[in-house]
Amino acid sequence: MIKESKEAHQLIEEFMLLANRTVAENVGKVKVEKKDIPFPYRVHDTPDEMKLLPFVEFAKKYGHVFDTKSPEGIARSFNQMLQDVQGKPEQHVLEQLGIRTMAKAIYTTENIGHYGLGFKHYCHFTSPIRRYPDVLVHRIVFDLQNNQLQLDKKLEQKCKHCSEKERAAMEAERASNKYKQVEYIQNYIGDEFEGVISGVASFGFWVETIEHKCEGLVSINSLFEYDDFRLIEGEYCLAGMRSGRRFRMGDKVTIKVVSANLARRQIDYEWVVARSIADENMPPERPAKAKKPRKK
Repeated sequence: MIKESKEAHQLIEEFMLLANRTVAENVGKVKVEKKDIPFPYRVHDTPDEMKLLPFVEFAKKYGHVFDTKSPEGIARSFNQMLQDVQGKPEQHVLEQLGIRTMAKAIYTTENIGHYGLGFKHYCHFTSPIRRYPDVLVHRIVFDLQNNQLQLDKKLEQKCKHCSEKERAAMEAERASNKYKQVEYIQNYIGDEFEGVISGVASFGFWVETIEHKCEGLVSINSLFEYDDFRLIEGEYCLAGMRSGRRFRMGDKVTIKVVSANLARRQIDYEWVVARSIADENMPPERPAKAKKPRKK
């Protein structure tokens, strides 16, 4: 089942964002001996320039111009691009690559703000039954309400620990999802499906099936019979040296399921040459003409 973000979900998300920001703003006003009190902020740094510049050049090919003079300009450009690409063929690739340019959010007592949300103060307050950082926030808020604040000198160490465990939990979740994908796709060895290229590397490209959302690798070794493909990093694609055929993120292709290895949590696909090329050359379907009613 594919998750959908409906208006009810978005409304709750807005309330949660408001609660998290309001708590962080109010705690940030508290001073002890004219200094900020230790508090577990949720912060998000500006994009990494080494990742951002190649993406800006790539987006320019689709007509999207970025203002890179300031972090605020970059954020405005990102938001404008996300609005402009809605419903367009390049939407998937630009959204995915844009996310990859962003820094990772972490917990820390050093409040540098949350770049992705555009908030100067932000914390995690709304999910104490799921996250330990929220419990830390609740304890500090409780102490402030009861005028019995005790400064935690080891809070930064706890924030670092929480950030590390968050990344470990995310990796465990990905591994679990991948395991179930491999287990499921084992039932379809030899079958062909339509998919979308979700990643490109020098050793091949990943495809996510449209029907099942199962991601697998098309190895570059399986493409040698067709052409010699090389990675063009600036364009996020594999290009054939003789044919000029390109595999780019967001492209639709036809694949065949070759193997599914549970031990390695790996799915291997092969590119179906004839079907994929036929799909590309096929003209768009015309809507059927309405039949005229017969005269009675």
